Amino acid sequence: MTALVEIAITVFIVIGGVFLFVGSFGLAKLPDTMRRLHAPTKATTLGIGSLLIASMLYFVFLRHASGIHELLITLFLFLTAPVTAKMIAKAHIFRSRQVQQTLPRAAGGSHWATLERSSGSNANVGTGG
Repeated sequence: MTALVEIAITVFIVIGGVFLFVGSFGLAKLPDTMRRLHAPTKATTLGIGSLLIASMLYFVFLRHASGIHELLITLFLFLTAPVTAKMIAKAHIFRSRQVQQTLPRAAGGSHWATLERSSGSNANVGTGG
């Protein structure tokens, strides 16, 4: 039983390391922000998740302790990574006039959600004034 658990832990550590490497490499080598965004949000999240599973298996089966810390870290990671990715993507779209022009109009014919002019303001959002 112990050898089987150690093999499972080793497999999860290796899988986590591979995903972390691929995510880090993608973050460094992909050409633009939107493509670069996928590397840390997809691959490294899976890598960290795999390492957390390995840690949980280690503590539960070999140290006979609870894996509640790993569960909380996993929950926090999987809740915050998509939110962070969405915020970075919106900031990129908001700052790039070229990207804004490629976006489709909404069903009512209005601009993209964060680029819409507020009703009380005369200034265009995103034009610098």
